[in-house]
Amino acid sequence: MSEIELIAAGFGGQGIMVIGELIAASAVKENKFATFLPSYGPAMRGGTANCIVIVSDREIGSPILSEHKNVIVMNLPSFEKFELSLLKGGNFLINSSLINKKSNRDDVNVHYIPANELAVEAGANVAANIVILGSFLKLTNFASYETVETMIKERFSIKGEKVININLKALMLGYNCI
Repeated sequence: MSEIELIAAGFGGQGIMVIGELIAASAVKENKFATFLPSYGPAMRGGTANCIVIVSDREIGSPILSEHKNVIVMNLPSFEKFELSLLKGGNFLINSSLINKKSNRDDVNVHYIPANELAVEAGANVAANIVILGSFLKLTNFASYETVETMIKERFSIKGEKVININLKALMLGYNCI
């Protein structure tokens, strides 16, 4: 790994910032450099939200990107906004539970992930973001699986063992669907 760049986008309330926070925290836990740059639309729930995350073995010059090596989209407006910003050869992770549109890009790696269905299988529809996180982990190895599990346990510890277990199962389902 030299550098992994990502923009994750969706509606506020879909856990976009949690994806970014967990990636950055997992990288830092493994003594890597990481930046996390959140961006919110005017409304928190239901408005748009995205974050840019960069993970690197060396210091990061700027957290701002105009083109992306990896794009996660959780809703149709994000798909339409960020599809063309994906660099050739990049990874395009699409929540196919909420986006029924197919990408026209044949120069990128497109992954249709039924995140909401897999989250329900894990125990809660709201864990769709963690499903996508698991898929992104499998594709990029931004950190070890065990480190991400540890960070999920820390992040959700206040919510109790049931929520932790749902999120750990969601991570595994997303990881295994790639």
